[in-house]
Amino acid sequence: MYSQPVDTRDKLIESTRELLWERGYVGTSPKAIQALSGVGQGSMYHHFSGKPELALAALRRSAELLRAEAERSLLGPGTAVERVTGYLRREREVLRGCRIGRMAQDPEVIADPQLRAPLAETFDWLRETITTVLAEGRSRGEVAPDLVPETTAATVLAVVQGGYVLARSADSAEPFRQAVDGLIALISR
Repeated sequence: MYSQPVDTRDKLIESTRELLWERGYVGTSPKAIQALSGVGQGSMYHHFSGKPELALAALRRSAELLRAEAERSLLGPGTAVERVTGYLRREREVLRGCRIGRMAQDPEVIADPQLRAPLAETFDWLRETITTVLAEGRSRGEVAPDLVPETTAATVLAVVQGGYVLARSADSAEPFRQAVDGLIALISR
């Protein structure tokens, strides 16, 4: 009996995650969430006060999952270059874009400080983590001594997010791959 409410809540969150990624905040209606999740209106409002609370839960879940994926590469074994390369080349649905980055382009999300918070927190964490990896690499002689970890970390994020945009506009993963390959060549020098 306890597992039913947990399953219903998770179905709602996962359906909302998918719809936000596909349609954005405005295009994600409560009816669409209910239809995709197979959960009725009463159950939806039993678990969440409304769309903003459900969207926040979905954004937080997406942020947690993105962070876990990034941690596998960035906090794993290897040199700084190997770890950043692993992060850049990890498997992604390039043509769908980043679940978090796409929400940063959504005016409704950006206008709401609570909905925007998981985005800012995720990008801050990524930037700080990559900065730490590159600083460690610089101190061990794995990257050029004149590499500035903070600005290079910001560049890594910009290449990933910009690579998604270029790939989506070209309807091809090739621009993403080229941007990643170019950045890896610069970091590896």
